[in-house]
Amino acid sequence: MAQVTFAKALQRHVDCPPATIEADTLRGVFDGYFAQFPAARTYVLDEHGAVRRHIAVFVAGELIADRGGLADGVDADDDVHVFQALSGGAT
Repeated sequence: MAQVTFAKALQRHVDCPPATIEADTLRGVFDGYFAQFPAARTYVLDEHGAVRRHIAVFVAGELIADRGGLADGVDADDDVHVFQALSGGAT
């Protein structure tokens, strides 16, 4: 089962403790996670079910490719990390 972990910066804003979820896609992992912790859903996903712009999601250390459909594969021993994305630029 995949281990889902949210960055501490996100944990200050919403109830999102670590959890173990059984699923083979990121969509399945998130569906299982948000069934347990529904307040986290609207912080991570937009009204269309896509990952919000200010959120970065990594599966097994790789940035996800499908921010809309969440079809990225998840193996049983993968870690899923959810971070607040940083933005900015040169001054």
